[in-house]
This record gives sequence, structure tokens and C-alpha cells, in this order.
Amino acid sequence: MSIKPESIWAASPSTTRGQQTPLAADHKGERIAYASNKSIFLRSIDDPSLSTQYTSHTTTTTVARFSPSGYYCASGDSSGTVRVWDCTGSGTTKGEYPIISGRINDLAWDGDSQRIIAVGDGREKFGHCITADSGNTVGEISGHTSQLNCVSIRQQRPLRAATAGDDSSTVFYHGAPFKFNTSLKRHQRYVYGLGFSPDGSTLVSVGADRKIFLYDGKTGQARAEIGEGQHTGSIFGVSWAKDSKRFVTCSADQTVKIWDAEAGKAVQSWRMGEEGVVSVPDHQVGVVWPAGRSDGLIISLNLAGDLNYLVVGTPKASRIVQGHQKNITAVTTSPSDSSLPTLFTGSSDGRICSWDTSSGAATSIDGQAHTNYVSGLAATPGRIYSTAWDDTLRSIDTASSTFTGSHTKTDGQPRGVATTSTSTITVTQNGITIISQKDASITKHLPTPSSSPTAVAATESRIAVASDDNVLRIYSPTLSLLQALPPFPSAITCLSISPSTTRSKEAEHLAVGFSSGKILVYSPSNDFQKPVITRWSAHTGRVMSIAWDAEGIRAVSGGLDTNVFVWSVKKPGERVSVGAAHKEGVNGVVWLEEGKGKGKVVSVGGDGCVKAWTVEGVE
Repeated sequence: MSIKPESIWAASPSTTRGQQTPLAADHKGERIAYASNKSIFLRSIDDPSLSTQYTSHTTTTTVARFSPSGYYCASGDSSGTVRVWDCTGSGTTKGEYPIISGRINDLAWDGDSQRIIAVGDGREKFGHCITADSGNTVGEISGHTSQLNCVSIRQQRPLRAATAGDDSSTVFYHGAPFKFNTSLKRHQRYVYGLGFSPDGSTLVSVGADRKIFLYDGKTGQARAEIGEGQHTGSIFGVSWAKDSKRFVTCSADQTVKIWDAEAGKAVQSWRMGEEGVVSVPDHQVGVVWPAGRSDGLIISLNLAGDLNYLVVGTPKASRIVQGHQKNITAVTTSPSDSSLPTLFTGSSDGRICSWDTSSGAATSIDGQAHTNYVSGLAATPGRIYSTAWDDTLRSIDTASSTFTGSHTKTDGQPRGVATTSTSTITVTQNGITIISQKDASITKHLPTPSSSPTAVAATESRIAVASDDNVLRIYSPTLSLLQALPPFPSAITCLSISPSTTRSKEAEHLAVGFSSGKILVYSPSNDFQKPVITRWSAHTGRVMSIAWDAEGIRAVSGGLDTNVFVWSVKKPGERVSVGAAHKEGVNGVVWLEEGKGKGKVVSVGGDGCVKAWTVEGVE
């Protein structure tokens, strides 16, 4: 009996409007590194479904950079801490160094992979120079009066470094140890990006004033301003090509441009989004030109978290990698034409994605989407029904992966959704509503003034509803109360009814998850008088989700204790588990593949990523 990790489908990079988001690539051009929530993801460029997650940060991460050697990664967070860790093997932390008393905005390695400069928004200082192996001081960052946004280190000797930030100054340092040399104030507003060319001959800076300045990489003397008037929005990022003759910039005007450094002209430009339409989610806030590649690939990041793959000489993005930036709060599967079902996930920002489970590729659902926390997803053939805290029930056409356009207003904040073959059932703090799937009309509404429903599960013959008075009630399909169980000692947090299909060899079961971590299983065969399974009690925190396999003989559960458990009806005392499945807790679980004694389950959680697990030996 075992449960083993199979794949991690990474979260998208975290972004903030009006702020740059650093992207980094390794020296071989095989992986990119970025920050997302409290994790760092190292993601394959050619196959984005392959990724590694580093979870040792305790606060929101902000930046990650590969060392030039390729063996280590340095990452910073909002508490001012920089961690250096092994990025080729197990992810072991090599060092943890407090740098400043505020957010780390950027960091850079020297060419020997020995020194790191980290900068950000501190109180006493805005940056610091340290050795990567011990954290010893190797210079000081001075000459600034406001937070620093970017830093770059010349990779050749003599060592040079540059920092820039909100005071619009670019400060040049000689090293090592790094010491102040000169300060240049060419920009008129915030500076967002800096970069030494790979050969060390040139330094480029970009900023909110939409200007690009070039400096001598060795002396720091200003050379030229190029591209005036080309970008019409703040320039958030810059990255050099490996030939040191060209660099790429990204901007809030939705464009990514390649520049010839010597000629001072843009040689290619891409514009994201619909032509002529201003789109805030398409603001380009990060860019990287991976070295070590010969295909001319550039990767840019938009405000919505999408990674755009741009190839020099082609007019449009060759690929767009999508996913969730925020806490994933709901998950379900929909049967597809292929052998594997399609996965649907919803997050706390209202985004819903469909996932090709054979490739791990996500597609954001188009159309009139939710604007707030997705509280529930339920599937029927050809349709996905979603509820969210914008107080609406919406439907998705699975064939086209788009919202159908029609929505039903709920009578309060939705707590959950369930479906039968003809109806959709929603529960809010005010009551229970049955909605026809044929014409989206409300066929029955039951107010619940004495208690607020918190969870729902349904079959063709009964509807189970949990309430905040810790009572589980069983209703008929017309919402006639059939039974109310005595109050439980702890709050009911989730419900799941095993499928009553021809594949199911077991009697129907109702699994009830509690805030205490316990799971009880009831059966209608004894009129829910007492639980038939009481030994599923391994969770140490709130049970967030329970899902049955198609045969109704195994269940998987996930909880706020970050654990995923797989249970057996035939052998209630046996289980397999994985701890720390998701940083910040597991919010949803579902079965993806099933077979005798084995299968695959998928979990989602607070870290914004989707993880697949292979289960063996559970019958």
C-alpha cells in the first residue's frame, strides 16, 4: 500500500499591478524560476508540466535566481530573508540569511557563484552584499534614499554592480568588496529593471518614465538614451540575449520589444491581447531571454500570470502557459473523449481553469467569469456548474471551455453546489435552492432561518445538507425533510456520496468530514441511524474535501493539516497517506484514474498548484 507523487502542475507567478515580477532562467536554458505565493517553482521550459517546488519560505516569496554554476538557487521573501538552496537534487537549504527588515525585491549572483547582492524595501538599509555559503558581509549598498527595485552584477572581473529603485537613481559599485563608486540620475521616475550584458560591456536600465538608458559596463558612464517614445507604458523588465548585442524589454503598454543595443532601435515588437483593446491583465510585468538556447525563445509574463513564449522572427506567441496565481478552492472532473477525464479547478480570485490531464496543460475558461472566491464546482455530462462569492451560479460548456453566458443569482453567499441528472442544488447561508439544468429556472427554494447550510451532496433520490448547527439533514429531491441526525460535537465541513452506478459494487455511502479531522461514513441501508465506518480519523485538522472512486470502495480525503489520505471501505483500519501535500493546506481532492488496487488522485491547495499522486495496494 502506497501513495507516491507523480507530477506537480505549478502555480503561475504571483504578480502585482504597477510592480515588476522577476523571472530567471538557468545557464542551460532548460528551466525558469519564479516566486508564487509562499513557494518557489523551478519549471521546465520545454515541458511546463514538469516542475519542482521549494516550500521552506514562511512568508510570501518575491524573487528567485539561479547561480551561474547552475547548482544553487537564491530566493527572497517579504520578510527580508534570502535562502540559498540546492536546485539540482533534493532542494536542501544551504543557508538562510536575514538581509533587510522589509521585502526583498531583487537579488543577483556574481560570476563565481560566491556572492549575492539582495535589495528591497528595508528600514535601516535597502540592500546588502553577502557570501552565498556563509552569509558574511562582502560590501555595502549605499547612495539611495528609497526602496530598491533591481540589482545586477557584472559577471567578469573587475567586478561591478548596479542598483536602482524608487529614488530614480542608478548607483554603480566597484568590488569586491562592493563599495559605492558613482550615482547617476538619468531616470525621472522609478527604475524597475537593470542588466549587465553577458560580456560585461554594457549596462541597461529601464523604468516607469518609459525610458531606456545605456551605460559603460566597466566605468558606469552614461552612454545613450534609446527608444524614446517607443514604449507608451512603464517598462517593467529587461533581459539580454547571449550575444550581448540585443536585449528585450516588457511594458505596461502590453508590448514586448527586442532592441539592437548598438543601433539603439527596436528590431521586433509583440503586442499581447486583442488589437486596439486596452487590457490590464495583459500588462507585461516580467521577461527573460534564456541563455543556452539556439531557438531564439523569449518568455514574458503578464499581470494575469500567463507565461508567453515568443520566438524571434515570429509574429505571435507560440505557446501561452496558464494556471492559477491564487489559492485553489474547488476541483472536479468531467468525462472527456479521451481515456482521461478533464480536470476543472477554481481559485480564490474567481479564475477557473480546465486541465488536459494527459499533458498537464491548463487553459483559463473564457467568457463572463466569476469575480470572487469560487466556492464549488460540480459536473454533469457536457457542463460544469460553479458557484462563487459574487453570489452567482454559472455554467461552463466543457467542449469549448467557455462560460455559457447565462448565470443565476443566488440568495446569498454560496457555500456549495451539487448536481443530479436534471437539477443543480446550491446552498447559501439563507437556504437551499434547486435549479433546473434545462432552462436555469428555480424549481424549489427552501429558506433555513434557524440554521445556515454549510455543505451539500446529492444523488437522484436524496439530498444531504450540513448546517452550522452541526446537524446533518437528509431531504427528498423536492426538499421534503426525510431525516435529521442528532447534532455532532464538531462542525461538518464537507460531504460526499458514493456513486450509485452499475460500476458500483458497494451499497451507497455518505462520507461526512468534520472540523476536528474525523470522517464518519453512513449508509441509507440502516436509515443513517449510526455510522457504518468510524475509524477514518487520521486527519489532525479540518477535513476540506472527500471524493469517492467510481466503484464506491475507496475514498480520498484532504485537509488543512496538509495531508492526503486514501481509505478503503473493505478494510477501514488501513490507509495510505502523504504529508505536506500542499503548503497552506489541501482544499480539494478527486479521483483521476481507477483500477483494481491502484489509481491516481489529484489534489489542490493553498499553494495554487495541482498535484497528481499514484495510489497502489488499496482495495
